[in-house]
Amino acid sequence: MPRYSRALLARARKIKLLLMDVDGVMTDGKIYYVPGAGGELLETKGFDSHDGMGLRFAHYGGITTGIITGRSSPAITARARDLGIRFLEQNFLEKLAPYEKIRAAAGVDDAEVCFIGDDITDLPLVARVGLGVAVANASAFLRRHAHFCTHRPGGQGAVRETIELILTAQGKWQGILESYRRGDGTLRLRAEAAPSPSSLLPRLRGAGS
Repeated sequence: MPRYSRALLARARKIKLLLMDVDGVMTDGKIYYVPGAGGELLETKGFDSHDGMGLRFAHYGGITTGIITGRSSPAITARARDLGIRFLEQNFLEKLAPYEKIRAAAGVDDAEVCFIGDDITDLPLVARVGLGVAVANASAFLRRHAHFCTHRPGGQGAVRETIELILTAQGKWQGILESYRRGDGTLRLRAEAAPSPSSLLPRLRGAGS
């Protein structure tokens, strides 16, 4: 079990809403273009299965989740729908406006939000929320301002690591581990996500990066 400082646990204990960037956080930051049926190029990404399972654990633990990203991709929309991620805002390099929209819809204060980022465009949120997280391979500038830096890089379990911190602070993680140790099936995690809300429709607002 990782050892966390009391101050970090105090921050994580308050979290009700977990928000994430995508490229460099939910993925390793690489972007792939593949030919579509009509000869056009389609953008796709690789996501980490441990992160996906972690997000299911977060939902089981009562944590609402969301994405704010500077790019738009059908792969992001599909991944959010598959995992039951409630909020999705795409094509926002400047993230404060969509953050305010999500925070208001979720009915939470800044202190009850965690945001995971990897670059300086994420700094306004990392510095503002109750638990600002930088992935291991984030920009050095962002890591200096984060409350917590993961040991795992983006796209390789950094989201899962953050979720384990939050659930540990809230006294929920050990129960999840014990349930699987016993093999009693009490968690009953959903293989399929709940029906996706209207907020999962792609938002096309110009080019992102």
